[in-house]
Amino acid sequence: MTTLSPSHQLALRVYYEDTDFSGRVYHASFLRFMERGRTEWLRALGFEHGALAGAEGTVFAVRRLEIDYFAPAVIDDLLNVDTRLAGLRGATIDFFQSVLRGDETLASARVRVAALRNGRPVRIPPALRAMFETTPHARKGGGRGAGA
Repeated sequence: MTTLSPSHQLALRVYYEDTDFSGRVYHASFLRFMERGRTEWLRALGFEHGALAGAEGTVFAVRRLEIDYFAPAVIDDLLNVDTRLAGLRGATIDFFQSVLRGDETLASARVRVAALRNGRPVRIPPALRAMFETTPHARKGGGRGAGA
């Protein structure tokens, strides 16, 4: 898979609430970790979900998600969520994300989010689009293929 931007890193610790009865991270917890990664990536670019929703009336919703799980995480693990811009279209943003423990990839996903206003697709806000388009190697579309 071709990624288009430098990565954003988010360190997080696995807590009891993230695990299932076996003591391993519940599969849906990886989705929450990735959501936090995308949110912090956006914040690092100078945008916050609350401000976009207030000023622009724009929110983002996951439209498509492909995830592969490779190894479990357990309580107290220190993980890293790697988030990269993988593609940009009129109303959607593609991300490639990985959850790692050290150098080991535990899960990777390709996530497409859609910009919405009043529940309907809208173009990505101009200021945000301009930020994406000035990111090194940013272009429309996005590569297909296997991750990690």
